[in-house]
Amino acid sequence: MHSIHLKTTVGSDGVLRVQLPPEYQEQELEAIVILELLPKGELANPLKTSGWQPGFFEEVVGGWVGEPLVRENQGDYEVRENLF
Repeated sequence: MHSIHLKTTVGSDGVLRVQLPPEYQEQELEAIVILELLPKGELANPLKTSGWQPGFFEEVVGGWVGEPLVRENQGDYEVRENLF
């Protein structure tokens, strides 16, 4: 069983359209729909409800100003006994 979580708008015709990934084409399936009404305008600004503080990505992305990060040598890995 797989779940798909999406936020969408029901058309003025009352039809909810759900586009499924290609692997579901020509497959029989059973679908369960759980509806939760969202406050008006919530879909217009998805970042508002993402849980991130406003401006977080603008401040953080590309924000490192220190010395370049270097990954040190990790050494040799341990040779383990084969299980099979």
